[in-house]
Amino acid sequence: MPIPLVNSIASWFLKKRFHQIELFLKYPNEVQNELLFQLLSKAKETEIGKQYDFNSIKNYQTFSERIPISSYEDYQDVIERSRKGEHNIFWPNPIKWFAKSSGTTNAKSKFIPVSSESLEDCHYAASKDLLCMYLNNNEDSQLFTGKSLRLGGSKELYEENGTVFGDLSAILIDNMPFWAEFSSTPSNRVSLMSDWEIKMQAIVEETINENVTSLAGVPSWMLVLLNNVLDATGKDSLFDIWPNLEVYFHGGVSFIPYVDQYKAILPKDNFKYYEIYNASEGFFAIQDQNNSSELLLMLDYGIFYEFIPMGTYGTNSEKIIPLSEVEIGVNYAVIITTNAGLWRYKIGDTVRFTSTNPYRIKISGRTKHHINVFGEELIIENAEDALSMVCKTTNAEIVDYTAAPIFMKGKEKGTHEWLIEFKTAPKDITQFNNLLDDALQSLNSDYEAKRYNNMTLNMPKVHIARERLFYDWLKQHNKLGGQHKIPRLSNNREYIDELLKLNTATSSFSR
Repeated sequence: MPIPLVNSIASWFLKKRFHQIELFLKYPNEVQNELLFQLLSKAKETEIGKQYDFNSIKNYQTFSERIPISSYEDYQDVIERSRKGEHNIFWPNPIKWFAKSSGTTNAKSKFIPVSSESLEDCHYAASKDLLCMYLNNNEDSQLFTGKSLRLGGSKELYEENGTVFGDLSAILIDNMPFWAEFSSTPSNRVSLMSDWEIKMQAIVEETINENVTSLAGVPSWMLVLLNNVLDATGKDSLFDIWPNLEVYFHGGVSFIPYVDQYKAILPKDNFKYYEIYNASEGFFAIQDQNNSSELLLMLDYGIFYEFIPMGTYGTNSEKIIPLSEVEIGVNYAVIITTNAGLWRYKIGDTVRFTSTNPYRIKISGRTKHHINVFGEELIIENAEDALSMVCKTTNAEIVDYTAAPIFMKGKEKGTHEWLIEFKTAPKDITQFNNLLDDALQSLNSDYEAKRYNNMTLNMPKVHIARERLFYDWLKQHNKLGGQHKIPRLSNNREYIDELLKLNTATSSFSR
């Protein structure tokens, strides 16, 4: 079949999905309510379903009063039982797949259940919807005339009882229909290599002669790969290698620190960037407009949403609300109930609604990744926006960063300590430090109040990290590639003290 015809058929097929999307756009709360009772009915004969008598739950109020909010620690024992072959514990159908995720807050791995329903009705449905929305907004797209360069994780087998665990991306690759590999690069064999550095070289060799029309992966690790591609080919622009490249689908970490570096190697004004919001627990939101920073919350993927205003999070007055009660501009922790058997589960992310008709969000950070030692409530969104402002003023470019408090000692006030690795360092680090402080005050009134006349907080301290510091730190912790991330903000000094110590050492992993 000629490639242009394939492109036309695929576009037509994907656009048909809009009839279903329009349903939850028009009736969002009704769709969510119906979904909740479908999940309860499906799981009523499971161990958890019987424990909380799902069969007698007839409204949201009863659901919210009867079933407690949970974290991974609450689920750990039943997940281990499921991994050892027990069925019908929290979901009626056997769970074969578990997405391994260590995040940045725990060295101990998490194993998130991935049911056949969540694979098909959530993760794969979202991949189709992402293409659907992109093609609807870009009718002249030639996406299907070439291949998508995907950057995923590696796979390991949990051998005792036939269950499988690995990075979510590897699970998705391993379960894709055989024909899907023809539209992707690199091959499954290379994509699932376990050694990150060997895999990077293999990806470069396999992809540089392909007709790549799209990119998909986490911004930090994709940038490493793309720079390796440029080094291997001696080119300055990716369009010299892949002239038909038209879009980058990204997610996993904030794109703000990397924007300028991508624009430098993708120097076309009409090149598209599309953000997604997914995790091991599910696929949640998709950018549905060109040149937008807002994500449409997807309401028919088998996920029921609840939210906790961060102003009450973790307190005695903590309040959990359904989607219908959210307000624009408030920072919320996300709670999900899913078609993989997670019931009222805290995923650890925070979001802020930019619209309630339809429901659009921005990812604002992590419940555990903020600094609030002195009442300043500094979140990742504040940090990224402030750094972006200062970099524009100083012509600096950032590779990675982390920040943590310096605690009060005696009469000495506290402050924030920043460790930043620059691709292009500012000419005057003192000016950068001062501008960062000003920017944070302009973005966060709580921080501004604590900084007023050095009332509680002194001026922040910014250190320049040596080249490849954060890469070396991730390598030491066996966290290269995949979904592994640098801990941006922390309420303690665990990460920054380790990184500061490593910063003084000579890199043993230099190019």
